[in-house]
Amino acid sequence: MFIQAQPPMYDPSDVQPMRDELVAVGITELRTVEDVNTALVGKKGTQMVVINSVCGCAAGGARPGVAAALQNEIIPDELYTAFAGVDREAVARVRQLITNYPPSSPSVAIFKDGQVVFMLERHMIEGYGPDQIAAMLADQFARHCSKPGPSVPPEKFASLDFVKVCGSSLAARAARR
Repeated sequence: MFIQAQPPMYDPSDVQPMRDELVAVGITELRTVEDVNTALVGKKGTQMVVINSVCGCAAGGARPGVAAALQNEIIPDELYTAFAGVDREAVARVRQLITNYPPSSPSVAIFKDGQVVFMLERHMIEGYGPDQIAAMLADQFARHCSKPGPSVPPEKFASLDFVKVCGSSLAARAARR
């Protein structure tokens, strides 16, 4: 389980607004291997982990779709996120725990009693809007979860404003460093 420490690919301050969108709906950030182990290893119940990303499909679909899904009447017991390209060791550890699926970002994994029971991969996010992504997740919440939702009050959710731009310029800037 050795994971080599790596510096972030993106300036953490550049991605902070993208992080904040998920934190605003009650999702806890996983920034280290230790955070991931504490959150996921040997846990009972349901955990959702969002692998966040700078890409356009994260901005246009994944983040607002996840946020909308968490307004559902039933949600996972625990909600987590790690940011690809920034929380590199944490993401690598999450990916070690997600067996039978290739690395994908953005993505959403639902664990139940330590096993992945659903994986929303990037190819299932690309080309879909937030409402469609929320519906896919809500269907899985109904199948696997039992905690009453929503994760935040509807009025707080209604006040959120999501980043509407693709962060791929961040990737180009990181490549020039």
